[in-house]
Amino acid sequence: MYARLSSASVVGISAFIVEVETHMEQQLPGFVVVGLPDSAVRESRERVMAAIKSSGFSFPQRKITVNLAPADIRKEGSGFDLPIAIGILAATGAISTTTLEGTLVIGELALDGSLRPVHGALSIALEAGKRGFTRLILPAANAEEAALAQVLDVLAAETLADVVSILTGKLAPEPVRIDPATLFQQYQSHHQPDFADVKGQEAVKRALEVAAAGGHNVIMIGPPGSGKTMLARRLPSILPPLTLAEALETTRIHSVAGLLPLGRALVTERPFRAPHHTISDAALVGGGMTTIRAGEISLAHHGVLFLDELPEFARNVLEVLRQPLEERRITISRTKMTVEYPCNVMLVCSMNPCPCGNYGNPRHECTCTPQQIQRYMAKISGPLLDRIDIHIEVQPVNHQQLSAARRGEPSAVIRQRVVDARRRQAERFTGLDGIYKNADMGPKEIERFCQLDSTARSLLDAAMHRLGLSARAYDRILKVARTIADLDGSNAITAIHISEAIQYRSLDRQFWNV
Repeated sequence: MYARLSSASVVGISAFIVEVETHMEQQLPGFVVVGLPDSAVRESRERVMAAIKSSGFSFPQRKITVNLAPADIRKEGSGFDLPIAIGILAATGAISTTTLEGTLVIGELALDGSLRPVHGALSIALEAGKRGFTRLILPAANAEEAALAQVLDVLAAETLADVVSILTGKLAPEPVRIDPATLFQQYQSHHQPDFADVKGQEAVKRALEVAAAGGHNVIMIGPPGSGKTMLARRLPSILPPLTLAEALETTRIHSVAGLLPLGRALVTERPFRAPHHTISDAALVGGGMTTIRAGEISLAHHGVLFLDELPEFARNVLEVLRQPLEERRITISRTKMTVEYPCNVMLVCSMNPCPCGNYGNPRHECTCTPQQIQRYMAKISGPLLDRIDIHIEVQPVNHQQLSAARRGEPSAVIRQRVVDARRRQAERFTGLDGIYKNADMGPKEIERFCQLDSTARSLLDAAMHRLGLSARAYDRILKVARTIADLDGSNAITAIHISEAIQYRSLDRQFWNV
């Protein structure tokens, strides 16, 4: 007796179709799963046996062989429980194999036969629709997420018995229909930390507004207690809202990682990831020995990756960021597979200016020697620093500002200026693939869109000579100046815009050349 049906698994954020073949023969009872299953798939035997019996079906006392094809790709996760159970029931004749045509099945089984959610439902639904499947049967908890794909009928089930009833025609549930735009509006939150809570630090707020408007990477340097972390955590509140396309792409990553909030099918707010400085390089950019997982830089896709106390991170951990920051995607290669994750992020870093934290602090004397400061700063390499567009010096706020009753400018007002600047950039880059904001520009786009007059050119040339900046820093200054001009509503980049952009590179001289 033989049955075959289709399921799916996920590698990276992409899904691939898996054929689940079930064969039975008249021998001593046994149950084996082949086709390069991981431990979670191998353990499905016990869950499947218990779920079939708990659902009122008899488990066949025969030798059962389940093959997951293609056999040369590792199968991971618990989503094969349901298709294996359906395959066994189909092989015994409880379900007609003709009803399985055009149907893809995924789901984890509990011992009582109920269905538990799986990871990567949106990616699986998209791949199923691309491969010509007409319906997808999966746990009810995953139904809204899968329905976002809008490429096939999504049928939700609560138990194994429900799935059998659907396949035998005894139950005909309505396909789950979701309007992504409506769900996007429904899930959006307006309770983010607000810049109005920050008193003082007007220059830093301006720099962060420029960074948000152009999607530029930022580093803040200042003594402890000056407000660096507080400012960084409010940065998402002034970033433009996610577009629906960005929300769907971010949802795919978080779904595969198992990080979707309970009861939420769609990510609607820009991610903010702040890993601890003890993180490994694999955890930061992705990887693993047998299973390749998304790293923090991919989980922050279309959002902010915040590295607090930057020099405390291991140097090898920071160095692996260099290529992903440039290419906005990370390719992870292992012996048997290569996985690519997107990672278009705003990198925001904060650090003290020296080991004691008081170098440049007007209120406290620094106790560090120049050699100690130099060693501390040397933990951050020049190539990584070159990839950070904006350097901000953050000084402590005095007590008069802290005790003032007047609140700062609210995030909503700043965000509107940022959105207007991004709109100008979107119009400018229309027709250019993969370029949506000024930070995405390459050498050709910089040459085309960042033309300078003679005064601005002379000012920039003088700054490059005086500060000893690299060619990459030269391009970064032009990108930031383009963003400042966009905030001013100016088509031309003037000397004023160049001057402010150069100001955001002054830390190259002040701290890295102690």
